[in-house]
Amino acid sequence: MRPGIVAVAGEALVDIVPAPVGGYFELAPGGSPANVAVGLARLGVPTRMLARLAADPLGERLRTHLAANSVDLTHAVAATEPTSLALVSVDADGVASYDFRIDGTADWQWSPGELAGALDPGPAGPVVAVHSGSLALTTPPGAAVLRELLAAAAAAATISYDPNCRPPLMGDPGRVRAGVAELLATADVVKVSAEDLVWLLPGRAPADVLDDWLGRGPALVAITLGGDGVLAGTASGLRARRPGRGVAVVDTVGAGDSFSAALLAGLHRRGLLGAANRAALRAIDATSLDDVLDDAVAAAAITCSRRGADPPTAGELAGRWQAARRGS
Repeated sequence: MRPGIVAVAGEALVDIVPAPVGGYFELAPGGSPANVAVGLARLGVPTRMLARLAADPLGERLRTHLAANSVDLTHAVAATEPTSLALVSVDADGVASYDFRIDGTADWQWSPGELAGALDPGPAGPVVAVHSGSLALTTPPGAAVLRELLAAAAAAATISYDPNCRPPLMGDPGRVRAGVAELLATADVVKVSAEDLVWLLPGRAPADVLDDWLGRGPALVAITLGGDGVLAGTASGLRARRPGRGVAVVDTVGAGDSFSAALLAGLHRRGLLGAANRAALRAIDATSLDDVLDDAVAAAAITCSRRGADPPTAGELAGRWQAARRGS
């Protein structure tokens, strides 16, 4: 794996998920940015988590989970507020929905001083990319602080962004659209789901959104289409449509986060992250783009095939490809 750290900024919360039997609930580590951090680390990318982790038992569980997956917590904040919670419901098709308990919780209380030195180099080299999204960039008061971090980081690092819309908490889609437009001018890599777009930009076709967003600044935009794969494009004019991977879906929790992690891991492996490589990222060739997208789709499919936000390791992802090739 090439040197260079990917920093992930945002929420690390606890999912309360239905148990397989008995009508009970289980506690599981979650939060979109935290899931991306775990996914990156499992794929061999040096990963730093910028999160506010509570000192309560649930916060300690999150800290243990991240550390056990080799996520660097050197710059995580020891927060005095309680851990955020997400109540997860899964329908008959395995599609997850969320009901959050976040008032006054740890994830949203960022102050600028807490991020001092957060992007300093580490043993694995400089920070070459910063990823964020979801509630972290829309929930005050900390959202403004993290947005400022991304703007400052763009001078040296690739900026990766996933709106990961949560309508019950994000409020007016018009206000969210304005924030998305602001971040599109900063971001290099953008991942968004077709489900997000139904709420954010109702009536707009994914292909139309793809062209629009690529004209606003990003080098690469990927629109995930659930079981139908992904539609993607680059600022240089490439367009790609990659198919989904057939799996028996257990649930969709964390699937989009696994896609983001594998997408960034593929770009990291090819030396396309970091401000110095911005031109090379914009000029990615069609074969490389297809390969990166296929890995990301496979990572999401693997996550859908098991319970909760459980992204694949590099070995599992490689094994999935070998099995797919044997079946072709």
